[in-house]
Amino acid sequence: MVNGEVISELGHKVDPAKDEIRYNGELLKREKKVYVLLNKPKDYITTTDDPQERRTVMALVEKASKERIYPVGRLDRNTTGLLLMTNDGDLADKLSHPKNGVTKIYQVELNKNLTQGDMNKIAFGIELEDGVIKPDSVSYVTGGSKKEIGIQIHSGKNRIVRRIFEHLGYEVVKLDRVVFANLTKKDLPRGRWRYLEEHELIQIKHLIK
Repeated sequence: MVNGEVISELGHKVDPAKDEIRYNGELLKREKKVYVLLNKPKDYITTTDDPQERRTVMALVEKASKERIYPVGRLDRNTTGLLLMTNDGDLADKLSHPKNGVTKIYQVELNKNLTQGDMNKIAFGIELEDGVIKPDSVSYVTGGSKKEIGIQIHSGKNRIVRRIFEHLGYEVVKLDRVVFANLTKKDLPRGRWRYLEEHELIQIKHLIK
């Protein structure tokens, strides 16, 4: 029923924002779109469900939404930082698709100093088993030691940052995603979440249109 009238013909158009739509007497409601930004701590896995009952990121955002939200992409268990969660499947697909090249910036701490020679190799591009990877930029973190590196990358390949450094014989001690698309960790402590602001959502949609 639409606005109290039984509709029997196919293709009848309705406006979900204005029309009252009932099926078997039950009022149908559009799911509200929810966008949550989480600063993920270590030792949480990026999945909605884990058979081994390890801690998942869903436990951190359970109070954020009545709707069921999902992580966009993933961060390894021991990787910290920004993770966007939403029930907007269309946006999630676009953000995850390689052709949109969404920027991510990571802060990396290595087990030893990164030599200038290896820094140059990374900047020029490294050949891994699944192809050449060339970051958008790589540099030592200002005011840090040569073990601390900033790397900007738009590849969505699995464990890509860790694999770049492991390929050259370094071990990644800490990995923190500090920027995702146009979003930063400003005023978002580790383990906390917040809703995206309207202007952030507009900017993200503009990035991937």
